[in-house]
Amino acid sequence: MTKADNKTRATEADVIAFLESVEHPTRRADGLALDALFREVTGFTPRMWGPTMVGYGRYHYVYESGREGSYLATGFSPRKANLSIYIMPGYADFGDILARLGKHKMGKSCLYVNKLADIDTAVLEELIRAGLRNLDAKWPVQPE
Repeated sequence: MTKADNKTRATEADVIAFLESVEHPTRRADGLALDALFREVTGFTPRMWGPTMVGYGRYHYVYESGREGSYLATGFSPRKANLSIYIMPGYADFGDILARLGKHKMGKSCLYVNKLADIDTAVLEELIRAGLRNLDAKWPVQPE
């Protein structure tokens, strides 16, 4: 089996120090609020993945090609342009939940939100739980 090195890896950087260093005040406050929400929903202690991603839990994947690795199970990043929320391995089966979420845009495994006030955080909690269940059924999710 091939184990390719992921560009984004877990680090020892301090999550709270990172979130408190976010320049934009709304993005900083939203990042701290998301941290509290993700901690509560997942029960996991967060870890920095790369310089800007806050991850909760991890999973080990093995693709049919033989490529394998580990990655964050769920998390977010308070980016300059928006909040990026990661539900692995993607949002394909969550249309009913997403329809109730509020204002957002989607990528493959990434949800883009301008600010938390634009979405229903109770629905986000439901989405995080659904994403973790979906991921765990394919690749077991482990605490960090």
